[in-house]
Amino acid sequence: TCWSFSTTSFLESECFRLTGQKIKLSEMYTVYFEYLEKVRRFVRERGQSAFGQGSEAEGVLRMWKQYGCVPREIYPGVLREDGRFDHTELFQRLRAYLDWVEEKELWDEDLVLASVRLILNETLGEPPRQFEWNGKTYTPATFRDQVVGLNLDDYVAVMSTLKYPFYTWDEYAVPDNWWHSKKYYNVPLDDFYAILKGAVKAGYSVFFGGDVSEPGIEGLEDAAIIPEWDIPAKYINQEAREFRIYNHTTTDDHGIHMVGYTRKGRHDWFLIKDSGSGAWRGKYDGYFFYRDDYVKLKMRTILVHKDAVLKVLPDFSFQP
Repeated sequence: TCWSFSTTSFLESECFRLTGQKIKLSEMYTVYFEYLEKVRRFVRERGQSAFGQGSEAEGVLRMWKQYGCVPREIYPGVLREDGRFDHTELFQRLRAYLDWVEEKELWDEDLVLASVRLILNETLGEPPRQFEWNGKTYTPATFRDQVVGLNLDDYVAVMSTLKYPFYTWDEYAVPDNWWHSKKYYNVPLDDFYAILKGAVKAGYSVFFGGDVSEPGIEGLEDAAIIPEWDIPAKYINQEAREFRIYNHTTTDDHGIHMVGYTRKGRHDWFLIKDSGSGAWRGKYDGYFFYRDDYVKLKMRTILVHKDAVLKVLPDFSFQP
């Protein structure tokens, strides 16, 4: 569920940047409905749609548009006594149920969704249809529109790959993009890096999706770099990046939130807010410092406000 935690953190930052409000939003409210939509597609496609724990940043935007959002205090999405998030058992139960559905060919959408709701309600709690917050009554949709107030169509997913022509929209071809969205704008690596660096220097934050299963990332040191024995930094380019995507040594296994930047010596360093357990092993709980070589080689996608893209690509068109 890193995709929901990192993207929700990003959207909270956008809410603060644009409205001045500091609101802690529920990550698990989004996860609840994401699971429902995954199951719906799984049934409609007779088991041929991917069903896993992962998703993409765009998935949060999709769920917010369809179901709204709520404060975390209204829907924490955790019923354990210790308050910890642990979704392994939930996923195992859902997976086992869908395996049974597929085995029995029980493709009754209403029945399956009702059963999945029972599992989700028992594990995460039932999400509110209406709630009180700061003395006013909201639905998730009115809270999204009247309080959070973000234009969700202002956010752009950007990738950099040789698989598609540059400056075109296409599908981000990974299992976590289970709905096969083609709302990803493909740009050269130099533009990809310029967008994310320019964004954070100008006061924006950025969602990152990419590969953190690497020997150069070390939680005890709060740092992520590319070792020289992998590839010297000066040789990192579009082809080196694509080669690792092609042979699957670069995958898409984590979502994180870039919140800061500094220049030290010959390198750019980016401050990363990370919900994963590895970010709690070092001195700075919940944070990493990613060096520029790691970002260029291992980060697959970003989600950022369209204005940050326009600063680098003034002719950029918003509509895929």
